[in-house]
Amino acid sequence: MDSYLSLAERVLSGTPAAVSDARAILSSPDEDLLDLVAAAARLRREHFGNRVKVNYLVNLKSGLCPEDCSYCSQRLGSEAEILKYSWLPQAEARRQAEFGLAGGASRVCLVASGRGPSNRDVERVSGMVEEIKSASPDVEVCACLGFLRDGQAQRLKEAGVDAYNHNLNTAESHYADICSTHTFADRVDTVDKARGAGLSPCSGLIVGMGETNDQIIETIESLKAVDSDSIPVNFLIPFDGTPLEGTNTLTPQHCLRILCAVRFLCPDRELRIAGGREMHLRSLQPMSLHVANSLFLGDYLTSEGQAAEEDLDMIVDGGFEIVGTDSAQQLRDELKAYRAAQQAAFDSAAPVDTKRDETRGEGTTAVDAESVPASAPTAATTLPCGKPLPPVGHEADGSGVRIPTIRRRGAGTELSPNA
Repeated sequence: MDSYLSLAERVLSGTPAAVSDARAILSSPDEDLLDLVAAAARLRREHFGNRVKVNYLVNLKSGLCPEDCSYCSQRLGSEAEILKYSWLPQAEARRQAEFGLAGGASRVCLVASGRGPSNRDVERVSGMVEEIKSASPDVEVCACLGFLRDGQAQRLKEAGVDAYNHNLNTAESHYADICSTHTFADRVDTVDKARGAGLSPCSGLIVGMGETNDQIIETIESLKAVDSDSIPVNFLIPFDGTPLEGTNTLTPQHCLRILCAVRFLCPDRELRIAGGREMHLRSLQPMSLHVANSLFLGDYLTSEGQAAEEDLDMIVDGGFEIVGTDSAQQLRDELKAYRAAQQAAFDSAAPVDTKRDETRGEGTTAVDAESVPASAPTAATTLPCGKPLPPVGHEADGSGVRIPTIRRRGAGTELSPNA
């Protein structure tokens, strides 16, 4: 293969990258990583400049899915201690969406667990979309409701849905290893239905599930074949209580190589760093924005992400701007000022008791719970089973396997989301 920069120039001149190029990228040594990222960044800048598209997830309906996807905390038989709730009311869906819009999101992704929606569910979501768009006409709405039946994509399009997410997840040759309740072809069919109705197809992959480099390439080629406009790359979140619990096969360097392979094979497509980026890219997240041009803000469906301020710091510090905003730095600074004022108001409303507290030790401070307003933000400290809540992405027993933190705020709770 030519140098990475030569390959980028060849792609820009109209010669697509080949499977052999992608193999070379995925097997490249760590010492080549900066050169590889610089070349992929050449493609990113050509098609997307210095803009980052911010997306925000609203989990409309959580848990109790009848499918058995091995990676999913909401799967049939999952013992993960996730939030479980039925459909959010329409007004609450709009309220949750507005948190993301205030944080700089230009696209809201409305997601519901389950095999697929009934026609009644489609009408329910259509009403939510119409209400969200009546308040924020410029927002893009992406729906993710599972497998679609005939006519459902058209109804969502009529309601104002712009895009439909349905990930292919992994290669067809690997699919039976991660799921038995549906097939790869079933997923392709729903992406085809969405595209046929005029919805922008959003379809991506999950890496870290035991797939080979060739199967990663096979998946990317399939995403090209279904003409996915937006490609989220998810890095396996190994939830306790799922078949892939404790799986940790990715390194930050290989995650970057995967993103570069997607960029070279799909140079003009929106490339999103999605679930699991904090756990697997870790300190290389800011570098990944020179390859990807999109991210999810804040938390995910059932797990917590890093603080929204940290997401905005990455964007600002990397010299990027946010799609749909005049100034990423101004947005970031306003969000930080709002959070600081909110915390100050909470602190001033909670007088402290400095007497000895046997559970805390000598001379520590204890908040008088009766003096805290009911609306004050609080954080859950235990799982429903009574186990202590671990910090975000903590390591399990020094093993190097990072454990996700279950979402305990935002949709389905009384707490404000991370946005």
